[in-house]
Amino acid sequence: MTLLKEKAVKLDVELDNAVEAIRLSGELLVETGCATEEYTQAMIDGYKRVGPYIVIAPGIAIPHSRPDNGTLQSGFSLIRLKQPIPFGHEKNDPVKLVCAISGVGDNGHIEMLQKIAMVLGDKDKFNKIMHAKDYDELSKIITI
Repeated sequence: MTLLKEKAVKLDVELDNAVEAIRLSGELLVETGCATEEYTQAMIDGYKRVGPYIVIAPGIAIPHSRPDNGTLQSGFSLIRLKQPIPFGHEKNDPVKLVCAISGVGDNGHIEMLQKIAMVLGDKDKFNKIMHAKDYDELSKIITI
């Protein structure tokens, strides 16, 4: 069982900047019923206001916002970029993997962040994610 739905995955996408990547990752959450369009905008606004805090490790960004900004259910999206994009993080740029998360309840987004960070923090799993050919391969790697 995985919270990652097939419609929430885009592999080897060509985008020009961080805002485009955050927008697409949010649109995937909207398409899968996990969040509203307001949630996507809140993620973009947060990035513009606070900066690249969402770049949590080398090459990995996890856009998110507070649940009260439009979360409908827990889930996440995954975008693997064809070419890495700078997000403005001094140490962890450029970003190649963007995983937007949504979580319900007061701590829902924190729980989702912890779950996805555990998967992405596993070097073997991360390497497999970066080389997966399709959703079927990804769903076997990401089982949260």
